[in-house]
Amino acid sequence: MWSLPVADPGVADHRSALRLLRWLAGRAGASVAWGSVLSVVWMGSQALMPAVLGRAVDVGLTARDPQALLGWSAVLLGLGLVQATASISQHWFGVFNWLSTAYRTVQLTVRQANRLGATLPKRLATGEVVSIGTADMSSLGGAVEVVARAVGAVVAIVVVAAILLGISVPLGLVIVIGVPVLMAAVGLGLRPLHRRQQTYRDQQATLATLAGDIVTGLRILRGVGGEPAFADRYRDQSQELRRRGDRLARVESVLEAGQLLLPGMFLVLVTWLGARLTLSGELTVGQLVAAYAYTAFLTGPIRTLTEFLHTMTRGHVAARRVAGLLAITPEFTDPAWPRRLPDRDGELVDSTSGLRVAPYQLTAVAATAPEDVAGLADRLGRYRDAEVALAGVPLRELDLAAVRQRILVTDNDDRLFTGRLRDELDGTGRASDDAIRAALVAASATDIVDALPDGLDAEVAERGREFSGGQQQRLRLARALLADPPILVLVEPTSAVDAHTEVRIAARLPAARTGRTTVVCTTSPLLLEHADRVVFVDAGRVVADGSHADLLRTAPGYAALVTRAESAASSEPAALSEVAALSEVAS
Repeated sequence: MWSLPVADPGVADHRSALRLLRWLAGRAGASVAWGSVLSVVWMGSQALMPAVLGRAVDVGLTARDPQALLGWSAVLLGLGLVQATASISQHWFGVFNWLSTAYRTVQLTVRQANRLGATLPKRLATGEVVSIGTADMSSLGGAVEVVARAVGAVVAIVVVAAILLGISVPLGLVIVIGVPVLMAAVGLGLRPLHRRQQTYRDQQATLATLAGDIVTGLRILRGVGGEPAFADRYRDQSQELRRRGDRLARVESVLEAGQLLLPGMFLVLVTWLGARLTLSGELTVGQLVAAYAYTAFLTGPIRTLTEFLHTMTRGHVAARRVAGLLAITPEFTDPAWPRRLPDRDGELVDSTSGLRVAPYQLTAVAATAPEDVAGLADRLGRYRDAEVALAGVPLRELDLAAVRQRILVTDNDDRLFTGRLRDELDGTGRASDDAIRAALVAASATDIVDALPDGLDAEVAERGREFSGGQQQRLRLARALLADPPILVLVEPTSAVDAHTEVRIAARLPAARTGRTTVVCTTSPLLLEHADRVVFVDAGRVVADGSHADLLRTAPGYAALVTRAESAASSEPAALSEVAALSEVAS
């Protein structure tokens, strides 16, 4: 018994959709081969049954020979048992092939998403990735599964054609010529089907992205009255998707009807021809029965082949999407000869803004524009290529893994995942209860855990939806503190909490990060006054630095910035973060 999913999905050949399909089928090669053999036995035994039935009629019924009738009936029973056993076994392999391909597609997608990291949302919409993990994996699984049945169908048709040629050349030629004609007729409808499936798939991904954005910002949309506008937009796009689905369904319905009509016409033709040959004495009654049974049987293999063409068309559309995702390269690649960082942290320097972060201190950055904060955090964490150096070594000359290990950036776009809260806070699984408790205390999040019936063993729902925005923010802060990176960059870590909670976090954060380098991007006076050093950024450049009190007296614009933030915090503690999130959703 093979287990799924496999430990290593392999390295996919994504140079084209067809190459990816061949690669997926090849990775399931053993099970596809077994499925093909069983399919040949299954359909081949079915193909022999009409001949045995016709023989039983001729030598048993017509000749009134009970012994012969009993013998051929036993052969027919044996073929039936073989056919049933092979059919069940082939179905098992078919399901396995479908599942293995679907799992492999998801594994490849997840691995590529992890490899791309911050590059992925810049190059591919969320809905596109979701569609790959839902609709496309099913289409690719179906494409690999149908291969084995198609092999059996081809063998069955060849066997039937050979038998009918032995019975009657005209009947055999009808099979030999008619089946390719039927396949060509079905193939005429595949091009418009392929085109409309591609259009429908694009619109489906766009709608999935919009739905995800709306769900993410639903609470915010309601708070600022933007829900109707987004609902109208979603309604319009969903109706457009429905219209494209109707157009796709019309093509698919014609194709489905053709899969029934054409084999039916084929059956009528062969039956008519066989009856005429029997009346003329060229065929026996048993041979006529066999010919009729063969035409009825052929509807199955022919339909399997048309299903193969249809499924492969859908699989090609899906493979093109998956290959496109796999072909994306990360923005940043490791240098050929990476340099080694010194064991102790040095100064972190961002040449773009002029920021210089001293090691082992808590440095606060107050910027007049939110986009300057986002850009600075991305540069410091090497999520954007820039002239940034740590201890004199440019980050672009280091292995990306080394940068990620040394520098952790966390902001309000980070998510909580499904699972135990303990595992959510401690991704390594090595932290003690005391260490987790200390991080929760520093983030003023102990009340959240204490309120849960199972405490740290409580299950977190998807995206942590059972927690409020402020609670999620505090849990994310605790998770970042528990990771204990040498350099931690926090972007607006208290924007969604009330003033009393912010006071506690501001007082405890310096102690929690003693001996570590910390950068806090914020305009909150409570955090700024607890920083070892405050840097004021205006128009993307550092214009002043010093203590919070010094900058209030000496830096033009600084006092207005932090006073405005303080006023907003006192009236609406979470307003700034919600408006920023709404702006991000709307974009």
